[in-house]
Amino acid sequence: MSDTRVDFWFDPSCPWCWLTSRWILEANKVRDFDLGFHVMSLGVLNEGRDLDPAYREHIDKTWGPVRVLNAAAQEHGEDVLADLYTAIGLRFHNGGRPQDKAAVEEALVDVGLPTTLMEHWDETTYEKELRASHHAGMDVLGDNVGAPCIHVNGVGFFGPVISRVPKGEEAGKVFDGAVALANFPYFYELKRSRTESPVFDV
Repeated sequence: MSDTRVDFWFDPSCPWCWLTSRWILEANKVRDFDLGFHVMSLGVLNEGRDLDPAYREHIDKTWGPVRVLNAAAQEHGEDVLADLYTAIGLRFHNGGRPQDKAAVEEALVDVGLPTTLMEHWDETTYEKELRASHHAGMDVLGDNVGAPCIHVNGVGFFGPVISRVPKGEEAGKVFDGAVALANFPYFYELKRSRTESPVFDV
């Protein structure tokens, strides 16, 4: 077991989460740390917020995939999340597929999970557990933050937000920087405006 623990919270619909998740997996190939994936929800995050109608429509559509992922974690353990998220994200983001039931059901088949998990798309059996997972990741960040979210040895951050996925040693160097900043309890924010949209590997 490594001395460094990283926990990553994601909503599968978010392209920025997707890019950051691909980076942390790349970093894990060249740095020694224990990695866990957990579900958060853009739906929960944006409850009660006054959103642009078009964005509200998008947020309302994020509940289904999150509920299926959360149900998979509840019934089969959180260890299934990394592979299931990858199978879904390759369709949603790299493949440009609609974020719909068909894509998620195909992903379940790919990773050998039962398609009966799709029954959770529109129902709330595990709503309490979903919200608990969300708040475990997000509450330590405070207000005015979003996804992605990582915790390094229990210290939580919004981000890192990246528009491309670093590979190999470059991914490791980005990780080294995140760990270094996490060691300083008085560090809060390092930010600049984004100048490009997400770039996905095809």
